[in-house]
Amino acid sequence: MSRRSAELFLVRADGSRPVQLTRDEAGASSPSFSPDGRLVYFVSRRSGKPNLWRIPVDGGEAERLTDWQGALGEYRLSPDGKWIALAGHDPTGEERKAKAGRRVARVVGEGVTNHNLWVLPAEPDSSGQRALRRVLDAPYHVAGFDWSPDSRYIAFEHWPDSGETSWPQSDVSEVEIASSEVKAVADRTAAEGEPRYSPDGRFLAYLRTADRASWAGEENIVLAPRQGGAHRVVPDTFDAGPSLVPGGLLPRKAMGVVVGWSADSTRLLFAGEKRTRFVLYSVAVDGLTQAVYIPKGVLHGATLNATRTHVGFVQESSNEPPEAFVMALPAGRPVQVSKINADLPKLPLGETKSICWTSPDGLEIEGLLTLPVNYLAGKRYPLLVVIHGGPMGWWNENFIGAPGIYPLATFAARGYAVLRPNIRGSGGYGKSFRFANVNDWGGNDYQDLVAGVDRLISDGVADPERMAVMGWSYGGYMTAWAITHTRRFKAAVVGAGPVNLWSMTGSTDVISFLPYYFSGEVWDKLPEYLEHSPMYHVKGVTTPTLILHGEADLRVPVSQAYELYNTLKRQGTTTKLVVYPGMAHGPDEPAAQLDVMERHLEWVERYVR
Repeated sequence: MSRRSAELFLVRADGSRPVQLTRDEAGASSPSFSPDGRLVYFVSRRSGKPNLWRIPVDGGEAERLTDWQGALGEYRLSPDGKWIALAGHDPTGEERKAKAGRRVARVVGEGVTNHNLWVLPAEPDSSGQRALRRVLDAPYHVAGFDWSPDSRYIAFEHWPDSGETSWPQSDVSEVEIASSEVKAVADRTAAEGEPRYSPDGRFLAYLRTADRASWAGEENIVLAPRQGGAHRVVPDTFDAGPSLVPGGLLPRKAMGVVVGWSADSTRLLFAGEKRTRFVLYSVAVDGLTQAVYIPKGVLHGATLNATRTHVGFVQESSNEPPEAFVMALPAGRPVQVSKINADLPKLPLGETKSICWTSPDGLEIEGLLTLPVNYLAGKRYPLLVVIHGGPMGWWNENFIGAPGIYPLATFAARGYAVLRPNIRGSGGYGKSFRFANVNDWGGNDYQDLVAGVDRLISDGVADPERMAVMGWSYGGYMTAWAITHTRRFKAAVVGAGPVNLWSMTGSTDVISFLPYYFSGEVWDKLPEYLEHSPMYHVKGVTTPTLILHGEADLRVPVSQAYELYNTLKRQGTTTKLVVYPGMAHGPDEPAAQLDVMERHLEWVERYVR
């Protein structure tokens, strides 16, 4: 199979008796227990399209609950176990034409597929059927929702439409299931979303941005009394960017995860980044934030059990692969409950450590340095500088042997030192640091990077004559910026990089992204867009440059790659462009990931050694 296929396992809280629940090539995802703990619900493509299934915890055949032909989004079981709420949309006429091979044209901006809210009985009626009912009669897009403790209401986040740039206009409303009556909860000019009821039903927590929602991310948790009264802002979290649901694809939801309420409705548990770690916190509704658990590495996927006495999560570190853990609350000792990676070969890994340095303007910058396997102090090694995307992303202490874009463990095994800098604009260091590169791409963020390289040369780690730079998305931008401003690097790999900010603004699917970061539209600030574009400085580049890009990339269209490639080619610069058919903004299939990693390694081996 070319795609990843995940299966579900059931493990006791003490780590004993792991049982595989599902076995199907179509895989399974989004598992959820029924309130009585007897069933596990999940999403699978066994029927060709994503549909909702369930299986008894003691094994047996899985039962399909939906026959969904459109797009299926989030689902949630009601606390009383009687209903399943789900978001999704029916296939449009255009989608049916496309599936039948009859569509010969597509109108841009039309056929937007908004998700509505639906409810389905958990159990069939006397005729063996489940009647699916549409709850809302509204033109907006439902992005997320939560059941009230009494199973009578659903609070939901909604956007004007499902477009990638509509989230800044999100609001929160509540619908009564029986009557479909809707009332607004939060509809200010700020973006509000991700509602979560307190267990006692007194409060509805949600996220609220500043009055002008920003792509860099700035949110607070707000408590709305359900019986009326003023909404109250919970004290700031460390990074001013929590998220009330696990995961999330938009930048504003990338800063952290609120796991849920405590059983007594007095605290919210959330996981958020702090420097290169991902920490579990507890914030009181009227008090301060406290760390509940600080791992030696990062944790993710944190989820509370039904009684809110334990939290489960995945934990990993630079030299330990991810495994599942369970921890008693309020602050217990984590117990490892999986050994899925126990049989991995124990290959030597280079030591990864956090280092700090000072940028020319005095700002402290942190990064992760992975040393070569069998590193000898005093010996200089070839250095690879790897820049993250975002720019509000950040490097953390995840397992360096994991699949992805960069073969970090292989780099170390081949004798390279690897620096992953968290330059200004990164998440994990607070709001002011994350906003510090607004109107300044290629400015002080680039100086942060250069200062880190100089630090390693000064320390005797890096060989200044054998260095390479690489990055993906914003990291690809910074890589292109580096080769247009210095000849220090002997090789570069630009992954899905926006190299021409002027043309990028007119072709991306997130048309408000760069106008936010440059405080205005391109027609009002053309000199700034040009000055901060690597393409404006491309004359005279000599660095051998590999360019990798997905052909189906809407975030950073592949035309950006062709602009850089053709310009370098016409100047006689050593360059190669690799385009991946069907791939969007990053490699999400194992075969594509492997090819991307191998090409990074081959390029630096050729030009840096």
